[in-house]
Amino acid sequence: MQLRYAFRLYPDATQQAALARAFGCARVVFNDAVRAREDARKAGQPFPTAGQLSTRLITEAKRTAERCWLGEVSAVVLQQSLRDAESAYRNFFASLKGARKGPKISPPRFKSRKDARQSVRFTANARWSITGSGPLSLPKIGAVKVKWSRTLPAVPTSVTVIRDAAGRYFASFVIDTDPDADMARMPETDRIIGIDLGLTHFAVLSDGTKIDSPRFLRRAEKKLKKTQKELSRKQKGSKNRAKARLKVARAHAKVADARREFHHQLSTKLISENQGIAVENLSVAGLARTRLAKSVHDAGWSSFISMLEHKAERYGRTLVKIGRFTPTSQTCHACGAVDGPKPLNIRAWTCAACGTVHDRDINAAINVKTAAGLAVSACGAPVRPGAIPAQREEAGSHGFPTGNRAA
Repeated sequence: MQLRYAFRLYPDATQQAALARAFGCARVVFNDAVRAREDARKAGQPFPTAGQLSTRLITEAKRTAERCWLGEVSAVVLQQSLRDAESAYRNFFASLKGARKGPKISPPRFKSRKDARQSVRFTANARWSITGSGPLSLPKIGAVKVKWSRTLPAVPTSVTVIRDAAGRYFASFVIDTDPDADMARMPETDRIIGIDLGLTHFAVLSDGTKIDSPRFLRRAEKKLKKTQKELSRKQKGSKNRAKARLKVARAHAKVADARREFHHQLSTKLISENQGIAVENLSVAGLARTRLAKSVHDAGWSSFISMLEHKAERYGRTLVKIGRFTPTSQTCHACGAVDGPKPLNIRAWTCAACGTVHDRDINAAINVKTAAGLAVSACGAPVRPGAIPAQREEAGSHGFPTGNRAA
């Protein structure tokens, strides 16, 4: 299983200039590849192959006066930019044929130097190195200072240097993990839990535990409003506007980082304490079109469920997602009677069939667990066939905490 480990970089002024050149060269090669394929399409000719593009856009381009500055950066960066263009076209054609899951995607577009996020990738051929717990040595950039927050579990296969919208630099390492070692470090347990996600409480567990929603965006709205107002009053194209834009980006990054840390801490805690987990497959896109859109996005349910998915696969746990149309809030978990829909302001109700008094969220969490078939499953028993696909994203959990540091 492949994971990404991200660490903060602190390049000096010279290294920032070198990284800016690398970002620019990779962007130019990507745009040249898109332009070459578009010209071939309009002329009715076959698309140029990856080898032909590499020869024309990198090897031969370096000998011309217009593109001689491509030699100032590592050739691996340029080759990886071509691979990104090929991957973008491959995904586009797969989407047209229906072979790719999810909504239809558009063809690759030209990258802009004004994009807030820039990145370059170095593979093993680039001969980058890590000197113990010291700096990260990158070709034609130098030894960049790294804030090592943890130890890498294995030797990375590649590293991607990223500059985000807030002007921060990160090194994202791709690691091939050992499944047996990951499962061995996870404590054994036979607990099974159902989770009901909501807005009043972020999550309510079937054992009665209620986890409050931190509402990071709502708490930061006052500061975000102030920084956005300052940005709107700056003249477009001025240096003051660029500074104000950076302040807005940093304020939003702080909210996103806090939310991501909360999701990582909670998902790791649930995975480490439970062998089986059941959640509801919510339609976040549909809920985001209602009057609760801001609160739905603030909760970040999709990101949290994705973390549960790839951590469950990594550590040998079972995760089951039930259908979104299952009437978990209408069904009495004691007798199974369906009592009909109820408005959101009703948080407790009494079953007309058996007289049991229910807390709405706890009852829904128990029904989620029952609908998933986990209520009678043995420890470690497979609940559904097939493995859960892991999401390749930034791994951010530090061990197995017992509390929420972000809150």
